[in-house]
Amino acid sequence: MTTGEEAVRLRPPRNAVDGRAVPWWRAQLLVTTAVPVALLAVLGWLITPARFWLLLPAAVLAAVGLACAAFLPAWWFRVHRWEVTEDAVYVRTGALWQEWRIAPMSRIQTVDTVRGPLEQSFRLATVTVTTASSKGELRIEGLDHELAAELADRLTAITRATPGDAT
Repeated sequence: MTTGEEAVRLRPPRNAVDGRAVPWWRAQLLVTTAVPVALLAVLGWLITPARFWLLLPAAVLAAVGLACAAFLPAWWFRVHRWEVTEDAVYVRTGALWQEWRIAPMSRIQTVDTVRGPLEQSFRLATVTVTTASSKGELRIEGLDHELAAELADRLTAITRATPGDAT
């Protein structure tokens, strides 16, 4: 049996996010792109002298947004991982700059679930784990909403039963 210090070490988390996270991320990118593209397009049609200089960036932004929506979510799905053990929460996120984080149970302060309107339409949720770390919270995005609720309950029970860190 390993000690708590040995068990809480940087390692790849085992669980992938829900497969519905891919279309959810894609929808987020498309909505985020559509707003400025629509604004530039409307202004381009209304302001004749600046039409070219407004429609050109609208077209470029639309192309970049579509390319990102086509490729990034699948990449993120391959990278984003999470795991909860009796000792810690492990999260890996990012695309080009990957971030691996560990939150020992003794350092967890709060556990929350969040479901924005777009997440709700995909039946997904995000679990946010706030720690005593200056680095801030850990977010496990793209979880099935029922799994997220169960995970929040489990984390709450584990942290309640875990003695605080004396250091």
